[in-house]
Amino acid sequence: MKKFFTKVQPMKAGIYQKQSAPQDQPPYRIHLRLQPDGSGVLIVNASTVLHLNPTAAEFAYHFIKGTAPEDAAKEVASRYRINRKTALEDFNDFAARIQRMVTATDLDPESYLDFERVAPHSTDLTAPLRLDCALTYRLPAGTQADYAPTKRVDRELTTDEWRVILDSAWQFGIPHVTFTGGEATLRDDLPDLIARAEKNGQVCGLLTDGLKLADKNYLDLLLKTGLDHILFLLQPNNNDSWKALETIMPEDIFVTVHFTLTPQNAPSAKETLSRLSGLGVNSLSLSASDVSLHDAMHDLHNTAASLGMTLRWDLPVPYSAENPVANQTVEDEIPVGAGKAWLYVEPDGDVLLTQGMADKILGNLLRDSWEKIYQ
Repeated sequence: MKKFFTKVQPMKAGIYQKQSAPQDQPPYRIHLRLQPDGSGVLIVNASTVLHLNPTAAEFAYHFIKGTAPEDAAKEVASRYRINRKTALEDFNDFAARIQRMVTATDLDPESYLDFERVAPHSTDLTAPLRLDCALTYRLPAGTQADYAPTKRVDRELTTDEWRVILDSAWQFGIPHVTFTGGEATLRDDLPDLIARAEKNGQVCGLLTDGLKLADKNYLDLLLKTGLDHILFLLQPNNNDSWKALETIMPEDIFVTVHFTLTPQNAPSAKETLSRLSGLGVNSLSLSASDVSLHDAMHDLHNTAASLGMTLRWDLPVPYSAENPVANQTVEDEIPVGAGKAWLYVEPDGDVLLTQGMADKILGNLLRDSWEKIYQ
């Protein structure tokens, strides 16, 4: 009778990932972070976060590993001492719901999966969900240097140093990285670093003015090395910016467009959003250059909603004339989740809570451990 009173031992903590096969449409990538107590955090396409109890976490583990349903049911039934038939039915139901969710964009996980959907900044995490890596504070030719905080860093990390950081971030349990700047495409090693993130299994994004991506060969190179999504910094009065976006949008990659509302472009802002919608843009990041634009900003929210655009607020933006980082939104100077759901790394390895928060350096990744920095 002793086994019936033995405490259930949780599965080994760790991070696991599953990526769709090349022929699957739409593509997807999911990560599972198993916690020491057996519970889990399931991250779908680096955006939807589900917190799972130990049984559901074990189902997710077997789903990611591709375990045969009968074998998964056998293990779960044995571990939790439930009927094997019930375990099989529960696993098949779980797998079907997850498969449906990762390939659809119009489902609410809370109602569809009967899981509690929790904002990533509202619960305890053992590691950030995303790492924003400013590879350089260099800016394109013709841009004033003082738009980026170049005086705050004395050098840029080498390719090998960034590789070590990406590897250690993956080992610490961070499934999502974004490369930003400055202008990240000014680093010749950008394709190599994207490839390293892909090799690790990390979801990889790029924050850029996009002008270099108008070169189809360069864009194809980034896509082939494993780039998963792009945050495109729109320059609405620059024809080259629109041409670059027209080159990117037909490609098989998720694109969010960042648009900064200014007194100069506010009168034509609604037309700008309509033009973006006409190109197929359905994900939008907005900021305002001045708090006086508060009412116009909220009016633009309604326009975006009427066009079926989803608003994103938790991504950094490249430093530039049109993106004063101190005013990323007209409502919140510091986004909720900064320092917890994500961290920001400067070009020299210093870690900040979020972009622009240089008064609070958490440590440096060349000297300090992830545990020390995150705690």
